[in-house]
Amino acid sequence: MGAGALLSDAGNAVAGVTIPAARGVVPFYGTHQAGIATPAQNYLQFAALDVTADSVSGLRSLLRTWSGAAAQLTAGHPVGAVNTGNRPPVDTGEAAGLGPANLTVTFGFGATLFESGGKDRFGLAKHRPAPLVDLPSFRGDNLQDAISGGDVCIQACSDDPQIAFHAVHDLIRLGAAHSKARWLLTGSGRTGNSTHQKLPRNLMGFQDGTENIVAEDATALSKFVWAGSPGSPAWMRGGSYLVARRIEIALGLWDDTSLNGQEQSIGRAKLSGKLLTHVPPTSHVAMTSPARNKGERILRRGYSYVDGIDQDTDTPAVGLLFLCYQRDPRKQFIPIQRNIAGKDALSTYLTHIGSAVFACPPGAKHGGYVGEGLIS
Repeated sequence: MGAGALLSDAGNAVAGVTIPAARGVVPFYGTHQAGIATPAQNYLQFAALDVTADSVSGLRSLLRTWSGAAAQLTAGHPVGAVNTGNRPPVDTGEAAGLGPANLTVTFGFGATLFESGGKDRFGLAKHRPAPLVDLPSFRGDNLQDAISGGDVCIQACSDDPQIAFHAVHDLIRLGAAHSKARWLLTGSGRTGNSTHQKLPRNLMGFQDGTENIVAEDATALSKFVWAGSPGSPAWMRGGSYLVARRIEIALGLWDDTSLNGQEQSIGRAKLSGKLLTHVPPTSHVAMTSPARNKGERILRRGYSYVDGIDQDTDTPAVGLLFLCYQRDPRKQFIPIQRNIAGKDALSTYLTHIGSAVFACPPGAKHGGYVGEGLIS
């Protein structure tokens, strides 16, 4: 629910943030899309899709269908009948009886939705927001096209992994007439973004989210997260820009690094999370601090993933789906990443293998759909 609003359920409202209600429902409709300034849930399903519709009416139909279904899913309801006899069920049914578990569904638009291969696909090129830029190449990038980009994205977060999967599963099926899945990733082990949650640890064993923007900080959200004027067109105001980076961790190399070496790379003590007495200037903490980046900050909402075994090291193949929301990537993510790539001591252990940027519109009104301000 948006700034200054009251939840319709038994939850509490804080300006700019959606607080889950007592019965585990995070409302889909509101000033801002839920899943951005919402206390991070434990599990993620993230999908990027390519739109196959050949007309703006087809795109509108897709967004209407998805928004209506997301409203049902986040309320804990099926998207259609399950008992269908000789016909395939409309709702796939794997969430039956589980409840919504604080499910949020967030939608975003990639640059290729506006223009691809020099073609203005839906007559929307003139409405592409200036902050929705193609990212430059950074040191440490080894990007794979198959796990990068996408016309649209669906981010589903929940405190039950099956609820998150069910949401993406049904949305992909419901949108099959007008879209095709490009890549999908399952995540767990959230980045901390709320003062009301215990700070989690990432797969490198360090607490994650210590200096992150928190969901309860309306001032920081307004300054660093929500798109506004100047910079963004009217249809994006109240939305946010998402940068998604799939980052592979060289876990074998990290495991063979001494505790002192790990702590020097991060700039914090591994167990306590406290800053080191002398923080190395090339540590991750120092390099990413607002003081080293013209005061800029981003709202991180990343999740860890596991992808089998690294055959070169016989260690788990793991990484981070780094998700960050901001007012303008040109002033936030891009200069920060330029500053740290190949210079941050942590870069030794990280390789960026997937990348995408999405414009996430403001929330939908009851009876409306996400992106209505753009399409209409």
